[in-house]
Amino acid sequence: MRKPAIALILVLVLALVAGTVGCGEETAPAALTTVSAWTGDETAQTIYGKVEGFADGSDTWVWKAIPFAKPPVGELRWKAPQEPEPWTGVREETEYCAECTQQDLTESVVGSEDCLYLNVWRPQSDEIGLPVYFWIHGGGNSLGTASTDAYNGANIAGKSDMVVVSVNYRLGPLGWFTHEALRSGEAGDEADDSGNYGTLDLVRALEWVQRNIEAFGGDPDNVTITGESAGAMNVFSLLISPSAEGLFHRAIVQSGMTVSSSVAAGEDSVRDVIVKLLVNDGTASDQESAVGVLDGMSGAEVEAYLRSKTTEELLSGYESANFGMLQFPYIFEDGAVIPKEGYDVLEAGTYPNKVPLMLGTNKEETKLFLFMDESLAADDEMYQLMASYSSDLWKAAGVDDVARKMTSHADQPDVYAYQFLWGAGGDVGESMMPDPWGFQIGASHALDIPFFFGNDNFIEFMGFFVFTEENRPGRKALSDAMMTYAAQFARTGNPNPPESDSPEWYPWTNDPGQPKSILWDADREKAIISMSSTELTVQGVHEEMGPRISGSQYPEAFDFLLEFLEGGDSLLD
Repeated sequence: MRKPAIALILVLVLALVAGTVGCGEETAPAALTTVSAWTGDETAQTIYGKVEGFADGSDTWVWKAIPFAKPPVGELRWKAPQEPEPWTGVREETEYCAECTQQDLTESVVGSEDCLYLNVWRPQSDEIGLPVYFWIHGGGNSLGTASTDAYNGANIAGKSDMVVVSVNYRLGPLGWFTHEALRSGEAGDEADDSGNYGTLDLVRALEWVQRNIEAFGGDPDNVTITGESAGAMNVFSLLISPSAEGLFHRAIVQSGMTVSSSVAAGEDSVRDVIVKLLVNDGTASDQESAVGVLDGMSGAEVEAYLRSKTTEELLSGYESANFGMLQFPYIFEDGAVIPKEGYDVLEAGTYPNKVPLMLGTNKEETKLFLFMDESLAADDEMYQLMASYSSDLWKAAGVDDVARKMTSHADQPDVYAYQFLWGAGGDVGESMMPDPWGFQIGASHALDIPFFFGNDNFIEFMGFFVFTEENRPGRKALSDAMMTYAAQFARTGNPNPPESDSPEWYPWTNDPGQPKSILWDADREKAIISMSSTELTVQGVHEEMGPRISGSQYPEAFDFLLEFLEGGDSLLD
């Protein structure tokens, strides 16, 4: 019988949004300058001013809390990010900046609207022209931060000889928010009117990389964007965004889905939020009267009302889902930042950023979410069935369907698919994790992150329970192999290192029965890597597993996952 340690998990997830410092201190104004090429000196000269680096692990330098945009506060809330102000002197930041505004699991608001900063790691060497590895954190686009220890880029930079950039972006309704009262409709204001402010933050950060990364020895013509979960969804959004055209050259998608929303859905959501806010602040006595108040407000009054709200007041208008993530629409099909056709452009072949792609999922993605649902604690068989069902749907919709669509176009470079199996238990076999975690957590969502980063941090302190000395040799061998594949992919677009003993990773092909995905696993001593010809479809997963579960058996967490997956692919109905 499962006994989920709910209190423990809550504590661990709370640690993801641990406090950091604000970085919006006043600096003397200055004029733009030119980038000085990397010379090995830890003081780097960007076009905005000098930044001081500090020693980090794996013989690297790190530069923390570099501004890549003006603070999006005051009149700049719900506006496209603007170029940061240059400064005089040297910025010497030894701490990360605060996370972008979000709720923690106690529904307390943490973080700051002044959060558009990035961090850079590189080896302590004189090398220049290094590949750039641009990391986008996850968290449902409503929580998370680039500054957690799990995303420390020292090991990637040092072991893989790359420049690593991690970036914050606006979250929740500060990152994705659309309403006619906030749109001018004038030519030239398309970005401001898009509602896709979090997406545009990432575009602005990539523009910063293009203009400044040579100061750190990076190659602006060899940039790989990568992210996990919501970060991976944002990678997908950048693939189809005209605003990001030419800003990156490869992409890695870890446990992503092609999720987007209509502008109408965004407007409906904002309308519901305003109604709640009117009741919350006592302007209206109940929802019915709040609707009447809202209908009587002019566009200018609605805009002024929304801009007057504190972040605490604004977030009080939203409901939370798993792990405290907000339920809200994001990545709007506005026609400027994101095509009006949304991800239909993948099938049509009209997306602008055709670059080599690596994408994959974990074998038991959804156990991280189902584990939180106490209603499944007494039924191991049903728990495993629901985990297998929903995780296969994730792979079918987020990997196999995307790979099929993209490789059907002659001008799309190679697509490489993977499935991460380490730790899987249940119907897969013996887990390398100690009991009970192998069955309860298994090869769950986010478990691949420490393997790609070469760190031991899995949801902060959860790594203490699943990473042991007994399984260390095998998982370290697997981590080394995964990092080697990723680094080679970042360098060349082909993950196969020359003259290597590692199994060859073949690109996805739509030919039936041919190799599709590489499988990543390990026993206690060594990595176990092979190619698989297995290919899933959403319809096939439904037909195989759907009849084994009746709708009345769906717990809350499973319903949430199915809603998420249905939002991620039009084939799910």
